[in-house]
Amino acid sequence: MTLSHYKKMFGAASLVGGLLLSTAAFAGPEFVSGPGHDPVCFTPWSDDIKFMQWEPREGPHKVAVVNGFVGNTWRIQMIQTAKAFAEQPEIAAQLEDFKVVSTGTDVAAQLGAIEDFINQGYDAIVTIAVSPEGFDRVIRLADRNDVVVVPFDNVLDTDKVMQVNQDQLEMGRMYARWLMEQLGDQKSGKILEVRGLQGNSVDRDRHIGFRELMEPSGDWDIVEVVGNWDDGTAQKVTADAIAVHKEFDAVVVQGGTTGAVRAMLDAGHPLVPIAGESENGFRKLLAEYGPQGLKGKSIGQSPGMVSIAMKAALAALDGKVMPQLVSVPIPFADYDELEAGKNYWPDLTDNFFTVNEFPPCGVNITAREIMAKTADND
Repeated sequence: MTLSHYKKMFGAASLVGGLLLSTAAFAGPEFVSGPGHDPVCFTPWSDDIKFMQWEPREGPHKVAVVNGFVGNTWRIQMIQTAKAFAEQPEIAAQLEDFKVVSTGTDVAAQLGAIEDFINQGYDAIVTIAVSPEGFDRVIRLADRNDVVVVPFDNVLDTDKVMQVNQDQLEMGRMYARWLMEQLGDQKSGKILEVRGLQGNSVDRDRHIGFRELMEPSGDWDIVEVVGNWDDGTAQKVTADAIAVHKEFDAVVVQGGTTGAVRAMLDAGHPLVPIAGESENGFRKLLAEYGPQGLKGKSIGQSPGMVSIAMKAALAALDGKVMPQLVSVPIPFADYDELEAGKNYWPDLTDNFFTVNEFPPCGVNITAREIMAKTADND
């Protein structure tokens, strides 16, 4: 996502926030000069990103992860990853208490959970926001109580908190660039777009990025369905779309790609180019059906991003200077780059997301560690 895009999104929220902040003195972070702590790991989104610093405090710390929606495999693996990361010796030594809860798709329920953790004296709260808006009140409460709040993945439309994300707009553009490359001289036809969970910033920005490049590139009829980033849902809506529209020239899937491909195979649909997520099942299908002509690009939005958000929160609690917006690189693999045991695993489940290593941050959560955990609330 470009800085100008963020400025447009944040403008109104910053104005309202400024008026509210002028009426009371809050603690919270100070905006300071960079460079930030460990810039190889915590890479600023751009040269214009501001830097934040909280007062250092003695550890060990009380940290919570407040998730919203938990109805797909990405969210389940994210929670499992958070629990596994919290038990790694280096991280466990910094934690007095660690909790993970999922509150569903209701914004009020998530805000209430965050407020509860603040009132219980937690030092940091890592969260995937149900909505990019509506968090002003809990941000002010967190500032009054010197609590570090770190949204990641589905981030907020504000620059008042430190956030961790991959460039979702760019991910959507990557889908479009690859499909245009595969379609070559073809400039018209029908494309199926399987979107994610409605109402959050990731779905919105990937959709915007994809349409931004794809629509002007030709006379495309883009059929849009909602797959909720879930294999079962994506398989059903893809099957329904094929039943109605018969045939597509290309497919893009934000998540639930394994299900979408299975729907195409079940329907006897031609093996058209498909851009999708980093699910192990999708990559296994690409490896299996590649010799028959299935081509795909698998772009990774890793559930392991939660570990970078947790690591950033702990660094902030140590008083380190941190960028307001931390950029996590976008890993990907094309259909002709797949290698068993390296970027996909034939012996692991379809719904395992393949990217869980972040070498610049010294983070590596193994499949065994992740799969040993549950997605239950603590």
